[in-house]
This record gives sequence, structure tokens and C-alpha cells, in this order.
Amino acid sequence: MTEPLLVGSVLGLGLFLLIRALFPARPGLVTRLLALDAAREGTTVPRMQLVLPDEEVSAFRRNLGVRLARFYAARGWEARSAKADLALLGKSFEGFLATKMLLAVSGLLAFPLLLGWLVVMGWGVSPTIPLWVALAAAGVFFILPDLQIKRDAARMRRDFRHVVGAFLDLVAMNLAGGRGVPEALMMAVSVGSPGADDEGANWAMNRIREALGNARIVGITPWQALGQLGDEINVDELRDLSAALGLVADDGAKVRASLTARAATLRRRELAEVEGQAGERSQSMLVAQLLLCAGFVIFLSFPAAMKMLGS
Repeated sequence: MTEPLLVGSVLGLGLFLLIRALFPARPGLVTRLLALDAAREGTTVPRMQLVLPDEEVSAFRRNLGVRLARFYAARGWEARSAKADLALLGKSFEGFLATKMLLAVSGLLAFPLLLGWLVVMGWGVSPTIPLWVALAAAGVFFILPDLQIKRDAARMRRDFRHVVGAFLDLVAMNLAGGRGVPEALMMAVSVGSPGADDEGANWAMNRIREALGNARIVGITPWQALGQLGDEINVDELRDLSAALGLVADDGAKVRASLTARAATLRRRELAEVEGQAGERSQSMLVAQLLLCAGFVIFLSFPAAMKMLGS
């Protein structure tokens, strides 16, 4: 029963791919509604990709990623969280999708390897077990890139929030000095060294500087560029800063004290997170010490217990 099932599955998959190649899928309802909303909101603020990927992707991976991205777009799968994490890490969405697919295919290679090893060893095991192992490996490999980018993006987003807190203080200081909002933003962001890369200490300030520089090219205000950057990398503090500075430009509101309070709130939250992490590590160290003491006690009492039981 297993061999006909495998042959039928492969044949059905081949026919499905052939039909999909001859008759491409139409755009989904979600995609059409998004296109309609974009056409109706044609007079809104122009947007551009503020964070460009800096990774090198081969031509094969790029082509495969573009096809997968079109497949996602045709079905309305936006993957906003993954795109925000990738934008923060400086990686492309197409390369991410290609990596997921290639890892899943490499996991499927476990089936012929396990099946050949069982045949060589002479074990009469059904091919169903290697098949399920290969499918499980493909599923795990498909999820691994998501887990990796979430872990790395969480660390970088925490560092970015720390820089935003300092940036808020600098903007408030420049506003107190009588500068306008654009001048205050540019003076605050000029603290970081222009030549620092993303791996350096000022990579977050460089991202903000690039967003403010691109605002002139796109034709939007600096605070709108900060809001778009916050949407792109999923940092709420930048979106709040954009809204607060928009009040200054539109209504003439005094937000210097508000920016200072926001910076103080960010510092208190970071301090609470650091204290929480320190507490978790202290508890883990305490558990490790208790386990070590319990093992030492068992090691000392084991000979006496064996002697008593033997007598």
C-alpha cells in the first residue's frame, strides 16, 4: 500500500504544478481590496522603502524569492511581522522566503537517505517511517528561519528603543534652544558618527539619519519619515514621536516636556526589563546550585546507602 500511495502522491503533485503553470492563479480578494484602497487614497503621503536590505543574495535565490513573494502577494499574505523583523535586520523578504523553501526541500532529502540506509542495513522497515521523519524535518527546517529572525530582531529592537530614548532627549534639548522641528531633528541625529555601520554602536542612529535624509527625496516631512520608519521596523516609539512632532507642526503644541517625559518612561521601562532579566538569571543560578548540592549529597550518601542495603 505504501508504494502506490507514494507514486500517486508524486503524480498528483506533478499534475497540480502543471495546471498551476498553465493557468496562473488570479489575485485574491484581499489583494484586490488593498489595490482598491491604494487607488482611492492616491492623495495620501507618499511612501518608500526606508530600510534597504544590505545582504548579498545569489541570482537563484533572488528569482526563487521573487516568485514566492508574488505567490504571497496574490493570496494577500502580508507577513507584516516577518517583514518588520527583516527590515530591522537588513535582510530582504525574497531571500528569506527562498531560504525557508530551500531548507524545507533539504529536509525532504532525509527520506531517500534514511530509506537507503535502512536498505543497506537490511532492516525490513516500512518506508512510511522515513517519509514521516522527512516531513517532520522539512517542517522544522521551514520554521527555523522565523525563529532566528524573531530572536535577532527582538535584541536589535531593544537596542533601538534605547537609542530612541536618547534621541528624544536630544530633540527636546534642541527644541528648548529655539530651533524648529526639522532643525532639532537633524541636530539630534548628527550626534552619531556618519561612518558607523549597522554593526557598530550607532547603527540605530544611522537608520534614523537615513530616514530623515530620504524624507527630502520623497517629499515628506521629517516626522512623517520617522513614522514610516516606525511602521517599517515595528517600533512604537518612533510612531509616537512622529505623532507628537506632527502636533508641533500642525497645531503649534508645546511637546518639549512631553518628549522629555517619554524619554524618562523609556529609561524606566528599560531599567525594569534589565532588573527582570537579572532576576531570572539569579533564579536560574539558584536552581543550578541546588541541583549541584543535591548531586553532591547523593554522591556522598550513595556508598553508605548501598552498604546498608547490602548488609
